[in-house]
Amino acid sequence: MNIARHIALIDELCFRPFTAERTSSNGDESGPGYHVVVLERGHGDCGARAETVEQYEKYRDALEERLADRWSETAPYNLQTVSLRTGQEEIPEPWASLSARARVACLWEAEGTGRWVAVCVADLDEADDVKLLGVATEIAPP
Repeated sequence: MNIARHIALIDELCFRPFTAERTSSNGDESGPGYHVVVLERGHGDCGARAETVEQYEKYRDALEERLADRWSETAPYNLQTVSLRTGQEEIPEPWASLSARARVACLWEAEGTGRWVAVCVADLDEADDVKLLGVATEIAPP
């Protein structure tokens, strides 16, 4: 993992213009009010998958430490409670799709940008690769 590169990309997402329509390329997504990028992607079967998840959680925590120095420490954001709410209410993107892909996110309001930043490990879909995701959105978490 190149932490400096990941931080630089997250910084760029805080100022990158949003797209009018949803677009997707190589796992990255953009749409009205949000960007989701794949910072790391891991392949693997059962045993290797668990190791990849563990490693990406360490990467997420390392990014959390660096970003918390900048934007302050925050409690983990439970995406599973958001997932449970999708049956009763309309959850906006990117939060709805993140809650289907990850359990928890590190989350900050990026001062001076008008955006929220999240970092999470997307590992809920066993048929998909494990991914470390970076998110920037003007849509407040539900």
